[in-house]
Amino acid sequence: MDGLRDFTADLSGMSPASGYQGQPAARPDTEARPILAGRFRRIRGLSGQLAARLSAEDQMVQSGPETSPTKWHLGHTTWFLERHVLERFIPGYTAFDDRFSYIFNAMVEPAETCHPAAQRGLLSRPTAEEVARYRDHVNAAVLRLVADTPSLGWPAVARRLELALQHEQQHQELILADIKHAFWLNPLHPAYQSPQPTGLAAAAGQSWQEYPGGICEVGMEPGAHAFELETPRHRVHLEPFRFAGRLVTNAEYQEFMEDGGYGNASLWHPDGWSLAQREGWKAPLYWFKRGGIWHTFTLSGPKLMDGEEPACHVSWYEADAFARWAGKRLPTEAEWEHAVQGQRRTGNLLDYGKLHPVPGSCSGNPGPWQAYGDAWEWTASALAPYPRYRPGDLAIGEYAHVPAAGRMVLKGGSALTPGELVRASFRHHLAPHARWQMTGIRLADDV
Repeated sequence: MDGLRDFTADLSGMSPASGYQGQPAARPDTEARPILAGRFRRIRGLSGQLAARLSAEDQMVQSGPETSPTKWHLGHTTWFLERHVLERFIPGYTAFDDRFSYIFNAMVEPAETCHPAAQRGLLSRPTAEEVARYRDHVNAAVLRLVADTPSLGWPAVARRLELALQHEQQHQELILADIKHAFWLNPLHPAYQSPQPTGLAAAAGQSWQEYPGGICEVGMEPGAHAFELETPRHRVHLEPFRFAGRLVTNAEYQEFMEDGGYGNASLWHPDGWSLAQREGWKAPLYWFKRGGIWHTFTLSGPKLMDGEEPACHVSWYEADAFARWAGKRLPTEAEWEHAVQGQRRTGNLLDYGKLHPVPGSCSGNPGPWQAYGDAWEWTASALAPYPRYRPGDLAIGEYAHVPAAGRMVLKGGSALTPGELVRASFRHHLAPHARWQMTGIRLADDV
């Protein structure tokens, strides 16, 4: 995906800036404004470029209740800017189209305020062209706001705009995850991008690092940007533990399958066992056999399964069952965060352009490897607010409330995640049955 790589090449190394607690970089607003305007153009432009590879028909399709059409993602992120930035800071601002609030609002309660999430694929109107005009209109208004806001009001505008930008980056990952699922369900199995070079890399042998435990700090680091669910930073007690050096590979996961892992109820959480039997799960999502040989579906279309690549598109139930089969367990969120603190936030992320996990060569630093990128890593921790959590002035839109119970925390990012989003404290969360996002496995163990 050379075009995407060219477009995102200057994203690496940027400091995360987000719907966050904390302040923007401490510099005069005369310097900060053009920097923020440049980031705004770049991030909004990347969303458009991700969609540009898709036809108008592609942009409308919705493959399931957890996914959304590309066109909806483009409209929703624009509505978020209009509602939570422009309407907040421009007196008398007139919306581009009052009807769009009902269509592109993501909130589910009260129901009368938004279109049902599972029916977004029915929205043939507004057209893709109308959504593009909507984005152009809001982009121009935001850039005028950045230029014209008085210095006294600039910090509040900057904080709110940073929230909207990182919200957009989260939807960039969803655009790719959702269209992959839609293309998988299409009998033609179309490709989003041309085949990517695979190389001859082999995954390094699994290694283990021991941590003595004790009192550790997790959550947003002082002075950093973070979503409010990452706050406040607090102390936890960890027992001594071991942490795997790399992610579980396809070949290792296939051993679990061949040993009857999908047929052994003793390995599974009861809810997961019932679901796997009901849905007929026998392998990760996107795995299929052709001529008796395992293949996998990617954003470059079907390809021969590479046993050296990290296993991905597994649910929490599958990850937990694999860990039990291997005689290990999934790490807790706090263990994961403690183990990777201090690691460079680089890896096979969206900026790299592969859009698929690659083998972990385990070189370049002392490990653990693949902490960022390749596949989101399931943890053993259910999502819950941290001790002394209090929502602040950036708890708006989707961030107004703690998500519903029953979600598990994932860490680290995937090959579809913008590099600016990843950090040790970032708390991705999904229902335990979810498989359509790029989710994988790292093991842990007690010492």
